Amino acid sequence: MSAQNDTAAPNIIWGAKAISQVIRRPEKSTFNALEAGKIPGAKKIGGRWGLNPSVFFAAFEAA
Repeated sequence: MSAQNDTAAPNIIWGAKAISQVIRRPEKSTFNALEAGKIPGAKKIGGRWGLNPSVFFAAFEAA
């Protein structure tokens, strides 16, 4: 019998192409924004971009 974590791991979107599809922007524009640090919830890990979509979309709810 295995123990369950009380905290679920966030769904991370990996790669600039996949991120561009989630945020509905052109791939090249997305990559440039990622490199400029302008996408909330995005982080480069091991040379690959990852995005936590809940952090990205929450940025639009903050006033």
